[in-house]
Amino acid sequence: MTRRLSVAERLASTEKDALLDDIAKHSEWDRFLVEQAVLHFGERYITFSCNQIREVMPDLGPGLLGAVINSLRTAGIIAHTGQMVPSTQENTHGHRIAVWQLTPKGRVIVAQRRAARTQQGRAA
Repeated sequence: MTRRLSVAERLASTEKDALLDDIAKHSEWDRFLVEQAVLHFGERYITFSCNQIREVMPDLGPGLLGAVINSLRTAGIIAHTGQMVPSTQENTHGHRIAVWQLTPKGRVIVAQRRAARTQQGRAA
């Protein structure tokens, strides 16, 4: 027998679907921009959080940063350190967010990017 959803559960599901639709509407450029920011912070700092990334990013709307972070985690490029810090975003009221670090796979990507920049500098 299938359990029927309550009104609150149906509304929450509808809101989640709307958020996912909004995230999917972002351009490839927006996702690329967030990915590059994550790689930049991973290269410059041992650990980082979304607080640091949000400080340098334009407002891309709700959900995109988290979705990109999750995709980078799933791809094995970043990993959760086990640490949490309070969010600096006002509407979150200081809830705790993850602290991340690059994985060995992420460090290889950063090294390849650095080598490509060096080659471009020599060619110019």
